[in-house]
Amino acid sequence: MTSVAGETWFRDPALARVFALLNGEGGEARVVGGAVRNSLMGLPVSDMDIATTLKPEEVMARAETAGVKCVPTGIKHGTVTLVLDGRPFEVTTLRRDVSTDGRHAEVAFTDDWRADAERRDLTVNALYADAEGKVHDYVGGLADIDSATIRFIGDAATRIEEDHLRILRFFRFFAHYGRGRPDAAGLKACAAARSRLGALSAERVWAEIKKLLSARDPGRALLWMRTAGVLTDILPETEKWGIDSIHGLIAAEASYGWSPDPLLRLAAIIPPVDTRVEAMADRLKMSGAERAALLSWASTPEVKPDMSDKDMRLALYKAGKAGMMARIKLALASQVSKGEDDLDALGRRGGLKRLLDLAEIWEKPVMPVKGGDLIEKGFAPGADMGAALKRMEDRWMASDFKAGKEELLSAPPL
Repeated sequence: MTSVAGETWFRDPALARVFALLNGEGGEARVVGGAVRNSLMGLPVSDMDIATTLKPEEVMARAETAGVKCVPTGIKHGTVTLVLDGRPFEVTTLRRDVSTDGRHAEVAFTDDWRADAERRDLTVNALYADAEGKVHDYVGGLADIDSATIRFIGDAATRIEEDHLRILRFFRFFAHYGRGRPDAAGLKACAAARSRLGALSAERVWAEIKKLLSARDPGRALLWMRTAGVLTDILPETEKWGIDSIHGLIAAEASYGWSPDPLLRLAAIIPPVDTRVEAMADRLKMSGAERAALLSWASTPEVKPDMSDKDMRLALYKAGKAGMMARIKLALASQVSKGEDDLDALGRRGGLKRLLDLAEIWEKPVMPVKGGDLIEKGFAPGADMGAALKRMEDRWMASDFKAGKEELLSAPPL
Protein backbone atom coordinates (compact mmCIF):
# COMPACT_ATOMS: atom_id res chain seq x y z
CA MET A 1 0.00 0.00 0.00
CA THR A 2 1.33 3.40 -0.97
CA SER A 3 1.02 5.91 1.86
CA VAL A 4 2.07 9.45 2.75
CA ALA A 5 1.24 9.03 6.44
CA GLY A 6 4.85 9.46 7.51
CA GLU A 7 5.39 12.73 5.69
CA THR A 8 5.90 15.87 7.77
CA TRP A 9 3.27 17.87 5.86
CA PHE A 10 0.70 15.14 6.41
CA ARG A 11 1.16 15.29 10.19
CA ASP A 12 0.25 18.98 10.22
CA PRO A 13 -2.27 19.58 13.06
CA ALA A 14 -4.19 22.03 10.85
CA LEU A 15 -4.67 19.32 8.21
CA ALA A 16 -5.85 16.92 10.91
CA ARG A 17 -8.49 19.49 11.89
CA VAL A 18 -9.62 19.74 8.26
CA PHE A 19 -10.06 15.97 8.12
CA ALA A 20 -11.91 15.97 11.45
CA LEU A 21 -14.22 18.72 10.20
CA LEU A 22 -15.10 17.12 6.88
CA ASN A 23 -15.02 13.40 7.58
CA GLY A 24 -17.88 11.48 9.18
CA GLU A 25 -21.65 11.93 9.06
CA GLY A 26 -21.73 11.05 5.37
CA GLY A 27 -18.73 13.10 4.32
CA GLU A 28 -15.18 12.24 3.32
CA ALA A 29 -12.20 14.41 2.47
CA ARG A 30 -8.86 13.58 0.87
CA VAL A 31 -5.77 15.56 -0.10
CA VAL A 32 -5.51 15.66 -3.88
CA GLY A 33 -3.07 16.70 -6.56
CA GLY A 34 0.22 18.48 -6.07
CA ALA A 35 0.86 17.66 -2.42
CA VAL A 36 0.47 13.93 -3.04
CA ARG A 37 2.41 14.03 -6.31
CA ASN A 38 5.34 16.00 -4.89
CA SER A 39 5.48 13.90 -1.76
CA LEU A 40 5.77 10.68 -3.76
CA MET A 41 8.44 12.26 -5.96
CA GLY A 42 10.48 13.41 -2.97
CA LEU A 43 9.85 17.08 -3.73
CA PRO A 44 8.82 19.90 -1.37
CA VAL A 45 5.11 20.27 -0.58
CA SER A 46 3.59 23.70 -0.17
CA ASP A 47 -0.13 24.07 -0.84
CA MET A 48 -2.60 21.35 0.09
CA ASP A 49 -5.79 21.02 -1.94
CA ILE A 50 -8.67 19.05 -0.44
CA ALA A 51 -11.35 17.13 -2.32
CA THR A 52 -14.59 16.22 -0.55
CA THR A 53 -17.87 14.45 -1.14
CA LEU A 54 -19.65 17.27 0.71
CA LYS A 55 -21.40 20.06 -1.17
CA PRO A 56 -19.95 23.56 -0.68
CA GLU A 57 -22.91 24.61 1.47
CA GLU A 58 -22.31 21.62 3.76
CA VAL A 59 -18.62 22.50 4.10
CA MET A 60 -19.52 26.09 5.01
CA ALA A 61 -22.13 24.95 7.52
CA ARG A 62 -19.69 22.62 9.25
CA ALA A 63 -17.04 25.35 9.33
CA GLU A 64 -19.50 27.82 10.88
CA THR A 65 -20.49 25.29 13.57
CA ALA A 66 -16.84 24.61 14.39
CA GLY A 67 -15.89 28.31 14.39
CA VAL A 68 -13.54 27.89 11.43
CA LYS A 69 -13.19 30.77 8.98
CA CYS A 70 -14.56 29.84 5.57
CA VAL A 71 -14.36 31.96 2.41
CA PRO A 72 -16.50 31.11 -0.67
CA THR A 73 -13.62 31.66 -3.10
CA GLY A 74 -15.11 29.71 -6.00
CA ILE A 75 -18.40 28.39 -4.75
CA LYS A 76 -19.93 28.23 -8.25
CA HIS A 77 -17.35 25.59 -9.10
CA GLY A 78 -17.56 23.92 -5.71
CA THR A 79 -14.57 25.55 -4.01
CA VAL A 80 -14.40 27.19 -0.61
CA THR A 81 -11.31 28.06 1.42
CA LEU A 82 -10.93 27.07 5.06
CA VAL A 83 -8.46 29.12 7.09
CA LEU A 84 -6.86 27.33 10.03
CA ASP A 85 -3.87 28.59 11.98
CA GLY A 86 -3.65 31.43 9.47
CA ARG A 87 -3.21 29.02 6.54
CA PRO A 88 -5.63 28.48 3.65
CA PHE A 89 -6.93 25.05 2.62
CA GLU A 90 -8.86 24.99 -0.66
CA VAL A 91 -11.71 22.52 -0.40
CA THR A 92 -13.49 21.46 -3.59
CA THR A 93 -16.49 19.19 -3.99
CA LEU A 94 -15.99 16.16 -6.25
CA ARG A 95 -17.11 17.03 -9.78
CA ARG A 96 -17.88 15.57 -13.16
CA ASP A 97 -17.98 17.50 -16.41
CA VAL A 98 -21.37 18.20 -17.97
CA SER A 99 -20.05 20.17 -20.97
CA THR A 100 -16.82 21.86 -22.06
CA ASP A 101 -15.87 24.30 -24.81
CA GLY A 102 -12.09 24.20 -24.64
CA ARG A 103 -11.86 27.10 -22.22
CA HIS A 104 -14.59 26.64 -19.60
CA ALA A 105 -16.38 23.64 -18.18
CA GLU A 106 -19.87 23.23 -16.80
CA VAL A 107 -19.67 20.81 -13.91
CA ALA A 108 -22.01 18.84 -11.68
CA PHE A 109 -21.21 17.73 -8.16
CA THR A 110 -20.78 14.04 -7.42
CA ASP A 111 -19.66 11.68 -4.67
CA ASP A 112 -17.81 9.40 -7.11
CA TRP A 113 -14.06 9.58 -6.58
CA ARG A 114 -13.29 7.82 -9.87
CA ALA A 115 -15.45 10.27 -11.83
CA ASP A 116 -13.63 13.17 -10.19
CA ALA A 117 -10.24 11.64 -11.05
CA GLU A 118 -11.15 10.93 -14.67
CA ARG A 119 -12.12 14.56 -15.35
CA ARG A 120 -8.64 15.80 -14.37
CA ASP A 121 -5.85 16.40 -16.86
CA LEU A 122 -2.77 14.32 -16.03
CA THR A 123 -2.42 11.03 -14.18
CA VAL A 124 0.19 12.38 -11.73
CA ASN A 125 -2.27 15.09 -10.67
CA ALA A 126 -5.14 12.71 -9.88
CA LEU A 127 -3.86 10.95 -6.76
CA TYR A 128 -5.75 11.21 -3.46
CA ALA A 129 -4.54 10.66 0.12
CA ASP A 130 -7.20 9.87 2.72
CA ALA A 131 -7.12 10.72 6.42
CA GLU A 132 -4.92 7.68 7.15
CA GLY A 133 -2.46 8.63 4.44
CA LYS A 134 -3.40 5.84 2.04
CA VAL A 135 -2.99 6.91 -1.59
CA HIS A 136 -5.88 6.15 -3.94
CA ASP A 137 -5.12 5.85 -7.66
CA TYR A 138 -7.90 5.47 -10.25
CA VAL A 139 -5.98 6.38 -13.42
CA GLY A 140 -2.50 4.83 -13.23
CA GLY A 141 -0.80 7.79 -11.67
CA LEU A 142 1.40 5.79 -9.31
CA ALA A 143 3.10 3.95 -12.16
CA ASP A 144 3.66 7.25 -13.95
CA ILE A 145 5.13 8.75 -10.77
CA ASP A 146 7.62 5.87 -10.65
CA SER A 147 8.66 6.34 -14.27
CA ALA A 148 8.40 10.16 -14.25
CA THR A 149 5.94 9.96 -17.17
CA ILE A 150 3.60 12.86 -17.83
CA ARG A 151 0.50 11.37 -19.40
CA PHE A 152 -3.02 12.54 -20.06
CA ILE A 153 -5.84 10.68 -18.36
CA GLY A 154 -7.66 8.54 -20.90
CA ASP A 155 -7.64 9.81 -24.47
CA ALA A 156 -5.19 12.72 -24.86
CA ALA A 157 -7.11 14.43 -27.68
CA THR A 158 -10.31 14.36 -25.63
CA ARG A 159 -8.59 15.88 -22.59
CA ILE A 160 -7.20 18.68 -24.77
CA GLU A 161 -10.54 19.32 -26.44
CA GLU A 162 -12.05 19.85 -22.98
CA ASP A 163 -9.48 22.53 -22.12
CA HIS A 164 -6.97 23.76 -24.69
CA LEU A 165 -4.65 25.07 -21.97
CA ARG A 166 -3.79 21.43 -21.26
CA ILE A 167 -1.43 21.57 -24.25
CA LEU A 168 0.81 23.96 -22.33
CA ARG A 169 0.23 22.16 -19.03
CA PHE A 170 1.50 18.94 -20.62
CA PHE A 171 4.84 20.57 -21.44
CA ARG A 172 4.98 22.52 -18.19
CA PHE A 173 4.55 19.39 -16.08
CA PHE A 174 7.04 17.56 -18.28
CA ALA A 175 9.54 20.35 -17.58
CA HIS A 176 9.05 20.04 -13.82
CA TYR A 177 8.41 16.33 -13.33
CA GLY A 178 9.09 14.40 -16.54
CA ARG A 179 12.07 12.31 -17.59
CA GLY A 180 13.26 10.99 -20.93
CA ARG A 181 10.92 11.51 -23.88
CA PRO A 182 7.38 12.87 -23.47
CA ASP A 183 4.49 10.45 -23.74
CA ALA A 184 4.07 9.82 -27.48
CA ALA A 185 0.27 9.98 -27.49
CA GLY A 186 0.28 13.22 -25.52
CA LEU A 187 2.91 14.80 -27.76
CA LYS A 188 0.99 13.83 -30.90
CA ALA A 189 -2.27 15.21 -29.52
CA CYS A 190 -0.62 18.51 -28.53
CA ALA A 191 0.89 18.93 -31.98
CA ALA A 192 -2.43 18.18 -33.66
CA ALA A 193 -4.38 20.63 -31.51
CA ARG A 194 -1.88 23.48 -31.25
CA SER A 195 -4.07 25.81 -33.35
CA ARG A 196 -6.53 25.76 -30.43
CA LEU A 197 -4.10 27.82 -28.36
CA GLY A 198 -5.27 30.92 -30.18
CA ALA A 199 -8.63 30.65 -28.42
CA LEU A 200 -7.04 31.04 -24.98
CA SER A 201 -6.64 34.31 -23.15
CA ALA A 202 -3.16 35.82 -23.34
CA GLU A 203 -3.01 35.95 -19.54
CA ARG A 204 -3.46 32.18 -19.23
CA VAL A 205 -0.85 31.48 -21.89
CA TRP A 206 1.74 33.81 -20.34
CA ALA A 207 1.11 32.35 -16.88
CA GLU A 208 1.87 28.85 -18.22
CA ILE A 209 4.99 30.05 -20.04
CA LYS A 210 6.32 31.60 -16.82
CA LYS A 211 5.64 28.43 -14.83
CA LEU A 212 7.37 26.30 -17.45
CA LEU A 213 10.39 28.62 -17.52
CA SER A 214 10.60 28.35 -13.72
CA ALA A 215 11.43 24.63 -13.87
CA ARG A 216 14.90 23.58 -12.77
CA ASP A 217 15.79 22.81 -16.38
CA PRO A 218 13.14 23.63 -19.00
CA GLY A 219 15.46 22.87 -21.91
CA ARG A 220 14.02 19.48 -22.89
CA ALA A 221 10.45 20.75 -22.64
CA LEU A 222 11.27 23.69 -24.91
CA LEU A 223 12.88 21.31 -27.40
CA TRP A 224 9.78 19.12 -27.58
CA MET A 225 7.53 22.17 -27.77
CA ARG A 226 9.52 23.29 -30.79
CA THR A 227 9.32 19.81 -32.30
CA ALA A 228 5.54 19.81 -31.87
CA GLY A 229 5.19 23.29 -33.35
CA VAL A 230 3.75 24.63 -30.10
CA LEU A 231 6.66 26.93 -29.23
CA THR A 232 6.47 28.76 -32.54
CA ASP A 233 2.74 29.30 -32.06
CA ILE A 234 3.05 30.91 -28.64
CA LEU A 235 6.53 32.44 -28.94
CA PRO A 236 7.19 33.10 -32.64
CA GLU A 237 10.17 35.25 -31.57
CA THR A 238 12.08 32.01 -30.88
CA GLU A 239 11.60 30.58 -34.35
CA LYS A 240 14.74 31.89 -36.06
CA TRP A 241 16.63 32.86 -32.92
CA GLY A 242 16.61 29.36 -31.45
CA ILE A 243 16.54 27.90 -27.96
CA ASP A 244 20.03 26.40 -27.71
CA SER A 245 21.29 29.22 -25.49
CA ILE A 246 19.00 28.05 -22.69
CA HIS A 247 21.43 25.20 -21.95
CA GLY A 248 24.31 27.56 -21.27
CA LEU A 249 22.13 29.66 -18.98
CA ILE A 250 21.04 26.61 -16.97
CA ALA A 251 24.69 25.58 -16.62
CA ALA A 252 25.66 29.12 -15.56
CA GLU A 253 22.89 29.14 -12.95
CA ALA A 254 24.28 25.95 -11.47
CA SER A 255 27.88 27.17 -11.64
CA TYR A 256 27.28 30.60 -10.09
CA GLY A 257 24.33 29.86 -7.81
CA TRP A 258 21.84 32.09 -9.64
CA SER A 259 18.16 31.61 -8.86
CA PRO A 260 16.01 30.62 -11.86
CA ASP A 261 14.57 33.75 -13.45
CA PRO A 262 11.78 33.13 -16.02
CA LEU A 263 12.30 36.55 -17.63
CA LEU A 264 16.05 36.03 -18.04
CA ARG A 265 15.41 32.58 -19.49
CA LEU A 266 12.91 34.09 -21.91
CA ALA A 267 15.48 36.71 -22.90
CA ALA A 268 17.93 33.89 -23.63
CA ILE A 269 15.72 32.46 -26.38
CA ILE A 270 14.45 35.61 -28.13
CA PRO A 271 16.28 38.29 -30.13
CA PRO A 272 17.25 41.49 -28.25
CA VAL A 273 15.19 43.72 -30.52
CA ASP A 274 13.09 46.24 -28.63
CA THR A 275 10.32 46.44 -31.24
CA ARG A 276 9.85 42.67 -31.15
CA VAL A 277 9.96 42.63 -27.36
CA GLU A 278 7.29 45.34 -27.24
CA ALA A 279 5.07 43.38 -29.63
CA MET A 280 5.53 40.21 -27.56
CA ALA A 281 4.73 42.02 -24.31
CA ASP A 282 1.57 43.45 -25.87
CA ARG A 283 0.49 40.09 -27.28
CA LEU A 284 0.98 38.23 -23.99
CA LYS A 285 -0.39 41.09 -21.88
CA MET A 286 2.67 41.15 -19.66
CA SER A 287 2.71 43.34 -16.58
CA GLY A 288 4.32 46.75 -16.73
CA ALA A 289 7.26 45.53 -14.65
CA GLU A 290 7.84 42.49 -16.88
CA ARG A 291 7.65 44.60 -20.01
CA ALA A 292 10.08 47.17 -18.58
CA ALA A 293 12.58 44.49 -17.51
CA LEU A 294 12.68 42.89 -20.96
CA LEU A 295 12.90 46.24 -22.76
CA SER A 296 15.73 47.31 -20.46
CA TRP A 297 17.65 44.17 -21.45
CA ALA A 298 16.86 44.52 -25.17
CA SER A 299 17.97 48.17 -25.33
CA THR A 300 21.23 47.64 -23.42
CA PRO A 301 24.39 47.40 -25.59
CA GLU A 302 26.47 44.22 -25.63
CA VAL A 303 29.10 43.88 -22.95
CA LYS A 304 32.75 43.15 -23.73
CA PRO A 305 34.69 41.02 -21.20
CA ASP A 306 37.68 43.40 -21.26
CA MET A 307 35.61 46.49 -20.43
CA SER A 308 37.29 48.61 -17.73
CA ASP A 309 35.63 49.20 -14.38
CA LYS A 310 35.26 52.89 -15.28
CA ASP A 311 33.54 52.10 -18.56
CA MET A 312 31.27 49.60 -16.82
CA ARG A 313 30.18 52.19 -14.27
CA LEU A 314 29.41 54.58 -17.13
CA ALA A 315 27.45 51.89 -18.97
CA LEU A 316 25.49 51.06 -15.81
CA TYR A 317 24.60 54.72 -15.35
CA LYS A 318 23.42 55.11 -18.93
CA ALA A 319 21.67 51.75 -19.45
CA GLY A 320 20.45 50.91 -15.96
CA LYS A 321 21.48 48.14 -13.59
CA ALA A 322 18.78 45.56 -14.37
CA GLY A 323 19.28 45.55 -18.12
CA MET A 324 23.05 45.55 -17.82
CA MET A 325 23.09 42.62 -15.38
CA ALA A 326 20.83 40.63 -17.70
CA ARG A 327 23.20 41.34 -20.60
CA ILE A 328 26.23 40.27 -18.58
CA LYS A 329 24.59 37.09 -17.33
CA LEU A 330 23.56 36.00 -20.81
CA ALA A 331 27.02 36.81 -22.16
CA LEU A 332 28.52 34.79 -19.31
CA ALA A 333 26.13 31.91 -20.02
CA SER A 334 27.27 31.92 -23.65
CA GLN A 335 30.86 31.43 -22.55
CA VAL A 336 29.91 28.74 -20.03
CA SER A 337 28.28 26.77 -22.86
CA LYS A 338 31.69 26.49 -24.59
CA GLY A 339 32.92 24.16 -21.86
CA GLU A 340 35.91 24.02 -19.55
CA ASP A 341 38.36 23.02 -22.29
CA ASP A 342 38.04 26.31 -24.19
CA LEU A 343 40.78 28.44 -22.62
CA ASP A 344 39.70 31.59 -24.46
CA ALA A 345 36.15 31.16 -23.18
CA LEU A 346 37.47 30.68 -19.65
CA GLY A 347 39.31 33.97 -19.93
CA ARG A 348 36.21 35.75 -21.14
CA ARG A 349 34.23 34.18 -18.30
CA GLY A 350 36.66 35.69 -15.82
CA GLY A 351 36.26 39.15 -17.34
CA LEU A 352 32.47 38.95 -17.43
CA LYS A 353 32.28 37.65 -13.87
CA ARG A 354 34.37 40.62 -12.73
CA LEU A 355 31.92 42.98 -14.42
CA LEU A 356 28.94 41.15 -12.93
CA ASP A 357 30.41 41.42 -9.44
CA LEU A 358 30.89 45.15 -10.00
CA ALA A 359 27.33 45.58 -11.28
CA GLU A 360 25.83 43.71 -8.33
CA ILE A 361 27.23 46.15 -5.78
CA TRP A 362 26.86 49.28 -7.94
CA GLU A 363 24.49 51.99 -6.74
CA LYS A 364 23.46 54.75 -9.07
CA PRO A 365 25.20 58.03 -8.13
CA VAL A 366 23.26 61.28 -7.94
CA MET A 367 24.27 64.22 -10.10
CA PRO A 368 25.54 66.82 -7.59
CA VAL A 369 24.36 69.89 -9.54
CA LYS A 370 20.65 70.72 -9.73
CA GLY A 371 18.68 73.28 -11.69
CA GLY A 372 18.45 75.49 -8.63
CA ASP A 373 22.24 75.76 -8.52
CA LEU A 374 22.28 77.18 -12.04
CA ILE A 375 19.46 79.60 -11.28
CA GLU A 376 21.68 80.97 -8.51
CA LYS A 377 24.34 81.44 -11.19
CA GLY A 378 21.96 83.59 -13.22
CA PHE A 379 20.39 81.03 -15.55
CA ALA A 380 16.71 81.22 -16.35
CA PRO A 381 14.78 77.95 -16.67
CA GLY A 382 14.73 76.84 -20.28
CA ALA A 383 16.79 75.35 -23.08
CA ASP A 384 20.03 77.10 -22.17
CA MET A 385 19.91 75.90 -18.59
CA GLY A 386 19.10 72.36 -19.75
CA ALA A 387 22.08 72.38 -22.11
CA ALA A 388 24.37 73.63 -19.32
CA LEU A 389 23.17 70.86 -17.02
CA LYS A 390 23.82 68.31 -19.75
CA ARG A 391 27.38 69.60 -20.26
CA MET A 392 28.08 69.34 -16.54
CA GLU A 393 26.62 65.84 -16.39
CA ASP A 394 28.94 64.83 -19.25
CA ARG A 395 31.93 66.20 -17.31
CA TRP A 396 30.77 64.45 -14.18
CA MET A 397 30.45 61.12 -16.03
CA ALA A 398 33.87 61.61 -17.63
CA SER A 399 35.34 62.04 -14.12
CA ASP A 400 34.02 58.59 -13.19
CA PHE A 401 31.36 60.40 -11.14
CA LYS A 402 34.01 61.84 -8.81
CA ALA A 403 33.72 65.58 -9.63
CA GLY A 404 31.87 67.47 -6.92
CA LYS A 405 29.39 70.32 -7.12
CA GLU A 406 31.88 73.17 -6.77
CA GLU A 407 34.26 71.67 -9.31
CA LEU A 408 31.49 71.33 -11.87
CA LEU A 409 30.11 74.81 -11.30
CA SER A 410 33.54 76.45 -11.51
CA ALA A 411 34.65 74.73 -14.70
CA PRO A 412 33.97 77.04 -17.70
CA PRO A 413 32.05 77.29 -19.83
CA LEU A 414 28.76 76.68 -18.10
